Amino acid sequence: MHRQQVGILHPGEMGISVAATIQNSGHTVHWVSQGRSPQTHTRAEKYGLNDARSLSRLCETCSILVSVCPPAEAEAIAKDVLAHNFAGIYVDMNAISPQRAKRIGQSMADAGATFVDGGIIGGPAWTLGNTRLYLAGEAAEQVTSCFSAGPLEAVIIGEVIGKASALKMCYAAYTKGTTALLTAVLATAEALDVRAELEGQWSHEPSDLVTSAAHRVRQVTAKAWRFVGEMDEIAATFEEVGTPNDFHRAAAEIYRRLANFKNAPEMPTLEDVLQAVLHDTLESTS
Repeated sequence: MHRQQVGILHPGEMGISVAATIQNSGHTVHWVSQGRSPQTHTRAEKYGLNDARSLSRLCETCSILVSVCPPAEAEAIAKDVLAHNFAGIYVDMNAISPQRAKRIGQSMADAGATFVDGGIIGGPAWTLGNTRLYLAGEAAEQVTSCFSAGPLEAVIIGEVIGKASALKMCYAAYTKGTTALLTAVLATAEALDVRAELEGQWSHEPSDLVTSAAHRVRQVTAKAWRFVGEMDEIAATFEEVGTPNDFHRAAAEIYRRLANFKNAPEMPTLEDVLQAVLHDTLESTS
């Protein structure tokens, strides 16, 4: 097997698990330390990633670049890469709309680089069978060797750019969208002083919704800051095909109100989460 030189932009919580799978599969992973947080430095050092120190050097060294970043940054990072004359394979794994993926893909093609559309479903890939990377594009087959050993499982779903991103958008529209809805429902019930009664009604139903809803609402706070952009991308995806998109615009606002829980030392109480959601509403009506 030919050892590939692969660059990762950037090794956050998800990105470092992607990097680990690439290493497991026999390839060398590089990153850029410049401008990254102490936490990212710690992850990269723990897994022995090679520091290219600059994006220019990364683009010179690597034949494949993998982008794993917040969705709002995806296009800007791709432009930065192209500014350094990268002409290899660029794999965008971000939670972006299919139209954004197509736009990035076209800019890559115009500059002589090769684009592969990717969508990750699942959390950071540390356990085999839990996380899948869906790939689309004519060059998708060329990058599957980077993920052959797992635990991240790569699945090719066609050659049309945007298809992997579309699948990610539709999947997250339900999973993260319903969590935002549960958060809004509980916050509204809290404001109207009927949360105990609502939970009492839920307790009479077959599902364990009382416990599961509270856990989902509390757990999502750690990544709520990141889901704001993802909900905006889902809304844009829905709008593109004529589906009403106001629900996910509202979901973005729910997550925006929870963004301050980023890097909290421990999971907040349900009461703290609900007050964070209600805070802006209470301020605007006072």
